[in-house]
Amino acid sequence: MIHPPASDWQLAELNIARLKAPMESPIVADFVNALDRVNAVAERLDGFVWRHVDDTGNAMDTRIEEDPLVIYNASTWRDAEALETFVWGTIHKQFYHRRAEWFNALDSMHFALWWVPSGHRRTPTKAADKLARLDAEGPTENAFCWPELPGATRWKQEQCTPLAAA
Repeated sequence: MIHPPASDWQLAELNIARLKAPMESPIVADFVNALDRVNAVAERLDGFVWRHVDDTGNAMDTRIEEDPLVIYNASTWRDAEALETFVWGTIHKQFYHRRAEWFNALDSMHFALWWVPSGHRRTPTKAADKLARLDAEGPTENAFCWPELPGATRWKQEQCTPLAAA
């Protein structure tokens, strides 16, 4: 288990995904059309701290890879309970369970968690480094996943598993 270094630290998360088609495609329309609604739910939740948006107020245009189909999402939460409530206790859960409709499996890590000092905001490049470290080193205090997070249990109940390669 990886505990926060101090009581005032917060939980950062990053996930990336490779869309099956460009954002304008009907193949991913249900996902794209729900983004504002799902993000609004996150932002209203107790425990939500921050989420990455670009200069246009959108996160989906942020690129951390050359592939234009790879999308980026990063946020910060008060603690594991707050993040789990969002992921597994809101409409987000429905979209998580439908992810195979819209995304292809990646050859590398797509999700990472780590603790940050309160108020810390990371750049997309620095956040992407967390994924690379997780790939190279496995779970450490620098980057980890649900199994290493104290108190996190809902991911097991929801069968949080990687996408199968297409």
